[in-house]
Amino acid sequence: MAAPRLNQLRECLQSGRFAVTAEIVPPASCDRADLIAKARALKGVVSAVNVTDGAGARSHMGSLAAAALLLQSGVEPILQLTCRDRNRIALQSDLLAAAALGIENLLLLRGDDPSAGDQPDAKPVFDIDSLALTEVARRIRDRQELMSGQKISGKANFLIGTADTPIDPPAGWRPTRLEAKIDAGAQFAQTQFCMDAGVARRYAQRLAQSGLGSFALLIGLAPIRSARSARWIREKLHGSIVPDAVIERLEGSAEPVREGRRICLELVEELSDIPGVAGVHIMAPGNDAGLAEVVSEAARIAQRKSRRPPEQRRGEETSEAWLLHLQ
Repeated sequence: MAAPRLNQLRECLQSGRFAVTAEIVPPASCDRADLIAKARALKGVVSAVNVTDGAGARSHMGSLAAAALLLQSGVEPILQLTCRDRNRIALQSDLLAAAALGIENLLLLRGDDPSAGDQPDAKPVFDIDSLALTEVARRIRDRQELMSGQKISGKANFLIGTADTPIDPPAGWRPTRLEAKIDAGAQFAQTQFCMDAGVARRYAQRLAQSGLGSFALLIGLAPIRSARSARWIREKLHGSIVPDAVIERLEGSAEPVREGRRICLELVEELSDIPGVAGVHIMAPGNDAGLAEVVSEAARIAQRKSRRPPEQRRGEETSEAWLLHLQ
């Protein structure tokens, strides 16, 4: 039997190093070279690269094929799967295919409604939700069986991720939805845009107080290119946090693109010092060049900050606790 491969994301999280992940939208193309070109600048820089699944309810190269092609090219992929386009039969088939192809990292999502895309007459499926899909992935991994109870052969070494939306938690608030996802099998979360380190700090503190301090939380960031873009993110992307101070800095800058990158990297620096924050997830749809530049610098920050012992970065949690959770 071949030895299991080194999963760069799993190893990063288990070791307690600060993780940097990025996201690319597969091209609307039949040419694998177009996909590899989008990811080339991220190879060897980030812990893993998400490949989106019909992001914005638009057709692109399929995420399963894209993840397999990235893995072949030496890039650690995170396979996004949405419930929008497939029923439970197709979703389970894709999970089996992912395992057979050596794809381990998953981000399991509901998916954007077709009405938000360029083919609004498309019919959504939503046979199961993302919580149920998380349970399905864990069942395949841990019990080697499908929803029907049918046993499967082979081994799925999934590292299961979910989406999360940080908030500034009010008194008495508990992360019940995230707790349910963790109970279902989620091992890490990548969040919606949260361009406010103070909110991220208070959110992580509340998770720790709720007993979730060992959960791997990666905060979503963006190198925002203009005040107009910042307002659009805040108004149109549900759950996004873009404070007025960020918009004001972008408005007052003679070089807003450069300022947006500076803001993003300042947040990476701040977040890397917050106990309970395992890393950052950087997204820049339609801005591949800007993504590569910011991610490269973010990785350097993470490398420098990751030289500290894990207990200094995650409060009272130890690397052993993270290891047990991520296995």
